[in-house]
Amino acid sequence: MQEPSKLSVLVEPSLNEAAALIGKAFAQRRTLIVAGACQVHYRGRANSTLELGERILIIKADGSLLVHRPVGYEPVNWQPSGSIFHVQTQGNTIEVHSVRQKPRENVKVTFERVFMVSALSLNDSGEFLLYASEEDMHRAILLKPSLLEEGFKPISYEKKVEPGFVDVYGVDRDGKLVVVEVKRKTASKEAVLQLARYIEAIKEKANRELRGVLVAPSLGKDVQRLLATMGLEFKALDPKRCAEVLKRAENSKLEAFFKEKTP
Repeated sequence: MQEPSKLSVLVEPSLNEAAALIGKAFAQRRTLIVAGACQVHYRGRANSTLELGERILIIKADGSLLVHRPVGYEPVNWQPSGSIFHVQTQGNTIEVHSVRQKPRENVKVTFERVFMVSALSLNDSGEFLLYASEEDMHRAILLKPSLLEEGFKPISYEKKVEPGFVDVYGVDRDGKLVVVEVKRKTASKEAVLQLARYIEAIKEKANRELRGVLVAPSLGKDVQRLLATMGLEFKALDPKRCAEVLKRAENSKLEAFFKEKTP
């Protein structure tokens, strides 16, 4: 039995041809891309109308919808996964309806002209690997101090001291000052000595108990012994975990932005 084509494309189709392929894509739960001149009406938590313009409509197999202008990376209208779709011709237009049950929302995209329709069967099981720089790791600790330890409160980062800059500087739950040196890769003995230099410089000015903490995914050979000898500590932190924290924070900001703007 022949496998169905992974890609069906219509260029400058008639409205009836476009509506037929769009309906088939919905029935088969394929990814759909439609480029054309359209209006967008939203009804739900608020009401909005996007006047006629040439745009790209993307509907994914999980039931998410995005309407993009020709410029910019953010969709001008969107709905999350789980939406239900249907299409119909109405006079000289095609209406694509997207309905979300909770909360009750409706997006209607009305095409007056269709330039292209693509229906795709896409498979993607690849793992998404997140990577973070040392600066990203600093930011993640500032956003979520518990990555270092519970009760830690950052005061500043990139703090200038005589030997250089302290990555993160804060206070633990017992009120002790904490000097944090972050390394993205396996920490070497040089990282321990660097942290020790920062501790010595701050000790001269600080009138309270001080802790030095080396943060890295892992330690090199004999580094743990050197840390113990110098009275310093180690906290294991995977850059991937930091990247996930930053990604969640970015998604939260993006979601808040769309809630303000939308639809």
